[in-house]
Amino acid sequence: MVDFTDTEEQAAFRTEVREFVAREHPQALADDAIYSVGLGGDQIGAVRGEERRKLSRSWREALVEKGWIAPAWPKEYGGADLSVMEQFILNEVFAEMRATPQRVPDVGSTIMVHGSDEMKSKFLPAMVKGQEVWCQGYSEPGSGSDLASLQTRAVRDGDDYVLNGQKIWTSGAHQAKWMFGLFRTDPDAPKHRGISYLLLSMEAPGITVRPLSQITDAKSFNEVFFEDVHVPARNIIGEENRGWYVGATHLDFERSSIGSAIGIQNTLDDLRDYLLPEEEAGSGRSRLSEPSVRAALADRYIEAETAKLFSYRVISMQNRGDIPNYEASVQKVFTSEMKQRIGNTAVKTQGLWGQLYGREDDFTPMRSKWSQWYLATISETIGAGTSEVQRNVIATRGLGLPRG
Repeated sequence: MVDFTDTEEQAAFRTEVREFVAREHPQALADDAIYSVGLGGDQIGAVRGEERRKLSRSWREALVEKGWIAPAWPKEYGGADLSVMEQFILNEVFAEMRATPQRVPDVGSTIMVHGSDEMKSKFLPAMVKGQEVWCQGYSEPGSGSDLASLQTRAVRDGDDYVLNGQKIWTSGAHQAKWMFGLFRTDPDAPKHRGISYLLLSMEAPGITVRPLSQITDAKSFNEVFFEDVHVPARNIIGEENRGWYVGATHLDFERSSIGSAIGIQNTLDDLRDYLLPEEEAGSGRSRLSEPSVRAALADRYIEAETAKLFSYRVISMQNRGDIPNYEASVQKVFTSEMKQRIGNTAVKTQGLWGQLYGREDDFTPMRSKWSQWYLATISETIGAGTSEVQRNVIATRGLGLPRG
């Protein structure tokens, strides 16, 4: 059952969040959000460089003071200890008002639950303040959706672990000071049980970071090589060989993807507004006067609303204390494939202009937002678990079908 109404307390909190965003979020960033691809690409708006960093710092400081930079964390660690529904409302309002996302690394939740007091004191305050960049060392060339098959070794040698192997698709590794990752510490154990969760400095000798250019020309991905990298054994989180289960901790602090669903609706509004003006050819007709364009855009709006309802379903389960399983896979498959259809629709409705990619070219629609979106969504059905894997989960856990 899904409840679409706020309680009196939730309605009051929603009002508080709206007033906070209206007061604290820089309007320049909200206005610039129209150009954001929001899919891991480079910033393509008008506010860039030091100006963007200054505005972002101001916004983050306001969130830190409120405790909303890490809303699920306990107050003693700089969070707000918000309930599931309060987190949902917070994310929903932020997305509706196009507030710039500011988050703490996922590893913070893991350290908070499984880390030593020394680790908490060392790492958590810096995460809240945004003073250190972290990257995630999970995927490997042969271990993506089947992450438990990873092979990068961590061999105990006295007071250290010695790492050898490779990680790939490591977002932000070229800027990160620290990595949290999963490494195989027992090659003879069942694949889920021979993995340990380690923290390591990206400045350690033997680490090589090589940038990977994406199809959009963004350069946020990297491959990371480890050659006899020594990591202090005290940097293990949880028990040795139990890292797979430790790594799932941050999932308990994640909520529905309502921000993504509303962000998609905002994107469709941007596309609609772009298509509304009269064509330059002087026909006096808007692109939206074409029945095929209106029909395609209407389909995308219906799908975006459906994605929003999937988010409501997930959050309602979490609020009852249930753990979404195949429901999350349904949401993932639907949303990722919908994003690809939006990219296809956006480019097609612009005709030949939709193929332009020069961000500073006056003829490129909205600083190449739509061509960027089209290319960026190619990976949507691969990252975070391929559509094939998600459909297997839906089939076995949701429909009860036998494994092949």
